[in-house]
Amino acid sequence: MLFNTAQYLLFLLIVVLVYYICPGRWRYIWLLMVSYFFYMQWNAAYIVLLFSSTLLTYGCARVIDRIRTSEKSEAIPTKSKGQKQKLCFALCIIMHLCILGFFKYFEFGINCINHVFAFLHIDQISWNNHILLPVGISFYILQALGYLIDVYRGNIEAEKNFMRYALFVSFFSQLVAGPIERSKNLLVQLKSPQKFSYDNIRRGMLLILYGLFTKMVIADRAAIIVDTVYKDSASYPGFYIVVATFFFAIQIYCDFYGYSTIARGSALLLGIWLMDNFEAPYFSKSIKEFWRRWHVSLSGWFRDYLYIPLGGNRKGEFRKQCNLLLVFGISGLWHGASLSFLFWGLLNGIYQVASDGMVNIRCMIKKWTSFILDFSFAEERTGIDKNIASCFSKRLLQTLVTFMMVTFAWLFFRADGMYNAYEILVNMFRLNNGMIFFDGSLYTLGVARNSMNILLLSIVGLFTVDYYKYHGKDVVGLLLKQQWYFRTIINMLLVFTILLYGCYGELYDVQQFIYFQF
Repeated sequence: MLFNTAQYLLFLLIVVLVYYICPGRWRYIWLLMVSYFFYMQWNAAYIVLLFSSTLLTYGCARVIDRIRTSEKSEAIPTKSKGQKQKLCFALCIIMHLCILGFFKYFEFGINCINHVFAFLHIDQISWNNHILLPVGISFYILQALGYLIDVYRGNIEAEKNFMRYALFVSFFSQLVAGPIERSKNLLVQLKSPQKFSYDNIRRGMLLILYGLFTKMVIADRAAIIVDTVYKDSASYPGFYIVVATFFFAIQIYCDFYGYSTIARGSALLLGIWLMDNFEAPYFSKSIKEFWRRWHVSLSGWFRDYLYIPLGGNRKGEFRKQCNLLLVFGISGLWHGASLSFLFWGLLNGIYQVASDGMVNIRCMIKKWTSFILDFSFAEERTGIDKNIASCFSKRLLQTLVTFMMVTFAWLFFRADGMYNAYEILVNMFRLNNGMIFFDGSLYTLGVARNSMNILLLSIVGLFTVDYYKYHGKDVVGLLLKQQWYFRTIINMLLVFTILLYGCYGELYDVQQFIYFQF
């Protein structure tokens, strides 16, 4: 049941109506029932995996919490209690990693082993079966493990109500592709019934409309251009690939941002606030800032539960850079079992390492300048440096460079494996067709002139909203403060744009959200 279908909107309407009709103490049970029903629409058999993950983490957290707060704790040595907690925690983590590894990486591992065997002239492993990846397994497993880690660290107490915890893991709005919520936010909200709020309804509906706009009008239309070029890069070399890669950067952002926005809007109709997963990332002035703004819940998860436990930046500069590369490499493999995803992750890690290196070089230059130059002159230079740092042209250059670096990395994310990425790169550097920007050739990529103009105009609107968002403005809140007729015009404009220019109908297959495959 995709968010961009009438079926989901009808489902959501029923969920909201029954939710507010139900007595407060039964509401979380209703949400649990519809969440499991929602997930079973993809593959009913895989509900067993979701339930098993929920049961394992719930039971393990209760055991850990009980060991810690046992009434007979005085008779049990602290060391013995710690060992039991670690054993229970480790077993649960290993079991989840085994589940995730089997469904997501088993075939990838077999292929890698067969490549090695072929190089060594050894008989390859015969494997003809295809393992269907359960929808959303990477997301709900990370959310469940995050809860377990918080309990193990003593940051929260284990949830005693199994059904409420099951809802935390399976809440339909963010079950399939996040955001990966923390128990301190979502689980706390699920403990108390949410009262009906007209402001939440208005804000939620506006978020859903905007999410559908970014998905159906921008992402799905950009996907036509991207698919046309990337499926036959030899016929569309040079600047065609450059243009398609730019549109893929727009596509993946609007696709995932659209999903997250609809998820937030759907939850808000029920009075539940989910975190904002994207904070205008394409306005970032550095790669480090980009990853603070892109897929915020995943970046925060890897930071808190992997990077910091590995030592973070506390073990020296070399260890810090190794930790960065390791975390980004794992992040790449989390997105998909392919060497191209691994390379994409490592490339972003290399960006981070290089960025830190440049900062260190600049600091060294400033340090030596302060020794060599006269103090007063050095002070003047500092003032000049501050003016340069704050000038518009430098900020614009930093933003453009960051965007180009991120967009180049997206090429490996979109390619069908490393060999395909190599082919696309070779064809991309055949930059001898610059006239395509002037002779109308871009309108032969599957999108007609009028549709292309709508796409470009919509992208301008997207970046306008993101510009205000980047500067800390609550765009939705600002709109809701306006007069009723202005709000009505904006809402109707979004509705008509989706109906008139959204990608749907008999000649168009409803596009699945990109991150559903992860």
